[in-house]
Amino acid sequence: MKGELFVDQGLSGKRVLVTGGTKGIGRATVLAFARAGAKVVTCGRADSEAAASLSRGLKELGQVHKVVAADVTRPEDVAALVEETRTALGGLDVLVNNVGVDGMVPFERLAVAEWQRVVDHNTTTVFLVTQAVLPLLANGSSVVNIGSSVALRGRANGVHYTTSKAALIGFTRALCKEVGPRGIRVNAVAPGLTETEPGAGLPAHAVERIVGMTALGRICQPEDVAGAVLFLAGDTSRYITGVTLNVDGGV
Repeated sequence: MKGELFVDQGLSGKRVLVTGGTKGIGRATVLAFARAGAKVVTCGRADSEAAASLSRGLKELGQVHKVVAADVTRPEDVAALVEETRTALGGLDVLVNNVGVDGMVPFERLAVAEWQRVVDHNTTTVFLVTQAVLPLLANGSSVVNIGSSVALRGRANGVHYTTSKAALIGFTRALCKEVGPRGIRVNAVAPGLTETEPGAGLPAHAVERIVGMTALGRICQPEDVAGAVLFLAGDTSRYITGVTLNVDGGV
């Protein structure tokens, strides 16, 4: 389009795995990669209408893509997902660790089971999947972890959530040093409140308060996060690694 700046990120033909790709940020990311010409495998916890509709949408984009059922908190499901990816793509150029859950509990009432649920989904899945796909990652490939901007500022009633997302910053910084000799880059994206459902699932007054704190005056959209992921996965960020990129509109 006239007046539109287009930068080729070099993603055409790239082999991509996105965890938790059937809804929200994951879905927007999967579709963005597919539109850029990449070949994508993604997963959701179950065969669902969200997974089926994503499969239909991907077929319209013409590349070979796959949506599989996998609970990546389970090592056996991770192993099956890696084998599905190997069969479908042969190897990987991009891994996006997107699976995650939220939690709102005052610290004094935070139960061990709830702590473990959030940490297992938000942190342990990143360890399990990344370690399992490491042999599939080509030299010069990219790993992008989806964190949260609350990791940098904290959130009341969300100590376990904040901790799980803050851990990804350390994971990203440390792993980039181990895999750097292979040219593999490891980065994170830290979104602010994102509208994966109407009003981000919050009461109107809460949305209004958060928007009022945001320099750009609106809630983050899944496509905003997907754009940052594609940048970190693509050629124009080829000398960026170990970085956490805030996508929070200036909170």
